[in-house]
Amino acid sequence: MVKIFITGATGYIGGDTLYELYNKHPDHEYTAMVRTPEKGEQVTSKFPKVRVVQGDNDSTDVLKEESSNADIVIHTADASDNVNAAKAIAAGLAAGHSKSNPGYWLHTSGTGILTYFDTRDGKLGESSDKVFNDLEGVDELIHLPSEAFHRNVDEIVLDCGISNADVVKTAIVCPPTIYGDGRGPSLTRGRQIYELAKLTLQRGTAPILGAGLARWNNIHITDLSRAFILLVEAAASHNGSPDLWGAHGYYFTENGEHYWADLSRKIAESAASQGFISSAQMEVLDEKTAKHVAGFESLSWGLNSRGEARRLRKLLGWKPVERSIEEEIRTIVANEQRRLKGV
Repeated sequence: MVKIFITGATGYIGGDTLYELYNKHPDHEYTAMVRTPEKGEQVTSKFPKVRVVQGDNDSTDVLKEESSNADIVIHTADASDNVNAAKAIAAGLAAGHSKSNPGYWLHTSGTGILTYFDTRDGKLGESSDKVFNDLEGVDELIHLPSEAFHRNVDEIVLDCGISNADVVKTAIVCPPTIYGDGRGPSLTRGRQIYELAKLTLQRGTAPILGAGLARWNNIHITDLSRAFILLVEAAASHNGSPDLWGAHGYYFTENGEHYWADLSRKIAESAASQGFISSAQMEVLDEKTAKHVAGFESLSWGLNSRGEARRLRKLLGWKPVERSIEEEIRTIVANEQRRLKGV
């Protein structure tokens, strides 16, 4: 029996991944860390066989113990930016495993790391021809500058998987813009495109940052969960290929890319066609205004994050099959309108 410890089971990524795993591999033994008893009830009401432990990313003793006892750790709870949790998981996996019984760590990062060069150069809404890839270009990814977004936590995971390669097998899963209805017990909504739709509905105009030429990859939540499942299955079968883990274990998960300005325009057109706003007008926002009306995350709408998910496709046969982000826009807009109305 494979023992799996997952964080973020009530979140968007973790909840959907648990749904996919629980239904495809019901014989595995699952433990989920949740922050409150109420969130624990949300998990067990949907996944009765899941064992729940209470804690958060600062509960280092819980994280160490559960990581030590698990065969596979799936870390999705604010995983990309919490140093304490990453250090605790690394310590627990190293303490509880050996060369004959390695532990596996599936860590969630994010392609915000690829925006480093735009932010360094003060670019917003400009185009970029730079496209990263996680196969031939993996060495570049694991040596991005230390000040890049998410990089400080990526370094902890990579160091664990490289310095303890025989004992801990690490994989960094790096999703871009995520969309689609989640199937987990609580949070079923993403952020970037959903906040973009929300702001469009609130202001009655489609926001564009700078010249509107920035591009970003995207992936449906179900296709992302299936990427996690393929890695879990590789770990459960003790496939210790160095091409899968450690220094090479860095995975983009994308199914194409979008121009943020095009996406914004299509959201406004959908909102107008559904009668939620009067017309599909565009509104150019500068950095200061965007942060004021939509928070720091809105700056991603003006940054480039472009990568190709070659490793999963080649090594594990991953093939995204769900609806495109453009096909999902009408549903996203309608759902955001209901949220704003409190329905």
